[in-house]
Amino acid sequence: MRKIAVLYSGSSHQHRSFTEPKYKPYIAELLYLPKLAQTDLNQFDVLIVPSQIHQEQVTRHLEQIHAFLNSGKTVVALGAQHHSWFPNHRWESRPTNFWWWLEPGAQSGLVLTMPEHDLFRYITLEDATWHYHGVFFPEQEVESLIEIENDGSILYVDKKSTQGTLILTTLDPEYHYGSYFMPATERFLDGFLPWLANGRI
Repeated sequence: MRKIAVLYSGSSHQHRSFTEPKYKPYIAELLYLPKLAQTDLNQFDVLIVPSQIHQEQVTRHLEQIHAFLNSGKTVVALGAQHHSWFPNHRWESRPTNFWWWLEPGAQSGLVLTMPEHDLFRYITLEDATWHYHGVFFPEQEVESLIEIENDGSILYVDKKSTQGTLILTTLDPEYHYGSYFMPATERFLDGFLPWLANGRI
């Protein structure tokens, strides 16, 4: 099983999500972000950058995070990517419709673009459907797994931009699960964390 570390800035939703008994077996360590420079990341295989994290503190540690990524490891970044932390992803904000599912004949607009991908042995499209905060237009060849119909990607795997594997998604499952709302986010984490630990990334 891959050793997964999570950047931790002290937020209650991060703590709840990543110390939950059913998820804790997949998380090797929570790494307190202000002290990240004191941590040897080489002991881990995967680093998760949660959503709703202190943006400037992440930026301060980008050299260390990029070195980890370029050593052949995996970095997962969740949520809105307003800062250009990683290369070639071209983030664009979109209006967030929190209540689309209340509209008659509601459609999320999300589509699977690689249903054969290994991730979808662990989650379904419905497990990844609540709302989104923007889209990516990657500038290189990537495995774009979930997209907005006639728009950009909201979850993709990039094995070209760096020497490692970069997984970017505009989804913010740990924020909502840790804040006790959005049931789909629990189903997403139920599958996503085991995939990171054991799947074919």
